[in-house]
This record gives sequence, C-alpha cells and structure tokens, in this order.
Amino acid sequence: MSEDLKLLAEDIIDYCNAVESASVKLKSQISKLIGESKKAWSWDPERIKWEKAQGSKGEYEKSEDINSLDFKNLLKDLAEHKGTLSRDGLFYWSFRNGSTVGRKKREAKS
Repeated sequence: MSEDLKLLAEDIIDYCNAVESASVKLKSQISKLIGESKKAWSWDPERIKWEKAQGSKGEYEKSEDINSLDFKNLLKDLAEHKGTLSRDGLFYWSFRNGSTVGRKKREAKS
C-alpha cells in the first residue's frame, strides 16, 4: 500500500471517529432537551407466558418462559437490578433458581 493511501485511510478513520463522537454527544443533548426519562425496555411483558400462582403474600403471576427472547431480556434486566424492578405499576422479581420470574401489582402507598 502506498504511503498516500495509508494517509488517506488514517484520515478517513479519524473522520469516522469524529462523526461517531459527535453523534453520541448530539443524542445526549437531545435527550436532555426533551427530558427523556423513560427507559427503552428490551422486553414486552405481554409476549411472556404468565400463570397465576398463590404465595404467602397473596396471588401473583409467575413465568418460566425460557424460549421467549422477551423473558431472557427480562431476566437480564432483573440481574442488572439485583433481582427486582418495577414497570408500569407491576413489581417483578427473580426467584433464587434464576429461571423463574414473579410479578404482581404494585401496592399503592397511602
């Protein structure tokens, strides 16, 4: 490869890095401007199979839908949040076995 071609390739790489950096900065600024506070969830609870169950604290729903990508993403989110999280008025938790998830309506605080 000629020296001129190497220099051109380096310039193109520098340009691409600058565009990428500017894009990240722009996305951040836009998020601040519009007050983006909602998290983009990687899972849809409606696409997960849930079954009713009874526990010591009342009725809840549980799932072991390991064939669902949404369920796998839910498990990943739960792991990142130390096993519990809330979304859309529901409380989700992972069981100790790591492959079962429970959910129930969040109790209203008085």
